[in-house]
Amino acid sequence: MKLPQQYLLSDLLSHNVRKNMTLSYGVGETVWMHPPVHRILGWSSRPSNLNLKRNVWRLNQIRQIVDGDIFVKGEPAISDLNTLNRFPNLLFANLINKNGIKIGSIADFIFDFQTGNILNYLISRSNPRIPGSSRWKLNIKSILDQQPGLVFCCEESLDDFVLIKSSIKNEFFKKGKNLFNKFDNIKSIATNKLEDWLEEEDIDESEYISEEDQFLNKNNKFNLNANKTNYSNNRDNDPWI
Repeated sequence: MKLPQQYLLSDLLSHNVRKNMTLSYGVGETVWMHPPVHRILGWSSRPSNLNLKRNVWRLNQIRQIVDGDIFVKGEPAISDLNTLNRFPNLLFANLINKNGIKIGSIADFIFDFQTGNILNYLISRSNPRIPGSSRWKLNIKSILDQQPGLVFCCEESLDDFVLIKSSIKNEFFKKGKNLFNKFDNIKSIATNKLEDWLEEEDIDESEYISEEDQFLNKNNKFNLNANKTNYSNNRDNDPWI
């Protein structure tokens, strides 16, 4: 089976290492890397929970990957956890922005299977060990400096990175925000239509009142003229004037 060109470190560590179908060396535990050149050299597996011994493998020892198993060739190098912990490692290192503030942690790598070169780092906002959390892509060119447990970048916040995996919580807030925005848009449209309708009603009512006023004014004028005529006629016929 042909090996993939690009691979996730978390997928590599989640597989059981086997020499064959009967001999197992345990599940992957930690990465073996060379941080200055951003390259993965190999990884280690743990035979059992009670065993202090660790099996260290090179990437070029992988023969094939089948389902949840990695089949290897050759024998592993034997080491222990204390020795492996002294090796430089950027996994779970804190990501520091250009202002010197922690904005996340390195949770995973995307690497080239043939060369071991790390293509991108994946950043987590909170604890990277929490499953289902969001992941942002950190390009190698964005790294300004690195120290044990620290990686310095030229960005200011995680919003400057590309989000490649959204958490359930983030999706919930995103959908909720979109829902509220749609509700506000519907409310604004309804309010505008109601205001337009009220303005039209005011115009119609004013027109109706003005026509009625004109009619009343005509009647009043006619009655006033009639009263004046009657009054004038009465003055002419009044013998006492």
